[in-house]
Amino acid sequence: MFIWATTVADFLRKNPKQRFHILRTREQERGAGRFENLYSLYSTVVKASFGHGLEEEEIKAVTSVLGAMIFAKQPLDDAALMMLPGVKGAHMLNYVWDGLMSVIDRGPILHFHHQSFEDFLLSSFFRHHLPKLSDVQNRKLHERQLTGLCLNAMVSPKLHFNMCSLNSSNIRNVNIPATVKSAISPLVSYLSQFWADHLVQTQHEEILMKAVEFVMYEKLLFWIEVMSILEKAHEVSAILKRALEWPALAVCPKFVSYNTTLRLAC
Repeated sequence: MFIWATTVADFLRKNPKQRFHILRTREQERGAGRFENLYSLYSTVVKASFGHGLEEEEIKAVTSVLGAMIFAKQPLDDAALMMLPGVKGAHMLNYVWDGLMSVIDRGPILHFHHQSFEDFLLSSFFRHHLPKLSDVQNRKLHERQLTGLCLNAMVSPKLHFNMCSLNSSNIRNVNIPATVKSAISPLVSYLSQFWADHLVQTQHEEILMKAVEFVMYEKLLFWIEVMSILEKAHEVSAILKRALEWPALAVCPKFVSYNTTLRLAC
């Protein structure tokens, strides 16, 4: 009941008269069980915010952002979300947030006010009443997008030699926590820890295979450097072993080569 009241209060901050009228006259939607009233309210919030005339580009942006918020291992910052398919710049990210500001907190990163809204997004109620946005629930789609986000950033100059520009001859005088905060972006920190978790959830694609190959042969030591600076070097072996579980490696002609490289690194 508290969540319902809080959501209504936030919902009414924008165009209060019009939105109060919507709440008073909306049809009661059924089928959400004991969460019926709350899910019905969430459905009203989404419909009132985006209407029924969403363009294809807007649908992609909304589904990409919400899907990433659900399936990412940790919350992603704006810079990472803007790299997702369909999210073309800050204006589109702001479009999503402006529409859902009553259920999403902007802060340094986007996150849902309450777990119940994420549950709503994954419910059959959401799929039934908001079919145009049903791809929010498509985990395979979002795992693929998150894999692309991680590998694209790893292949790019975002991951490079001597990430923190440390002078090895004077390393004892370097404030590592401050250096990490300024030199290693939240995206690089995220991809370094979770790229393999997303990769194993995807199907074989030549473009992904080439990216993995490039990372293993050209960026492996740079990635290990980042993990070391993040004080997570002990997780490197487990992450590489996790990558070996990617089904695509089993059907790749270069499987033996990749396998040997990864196992040697482990």
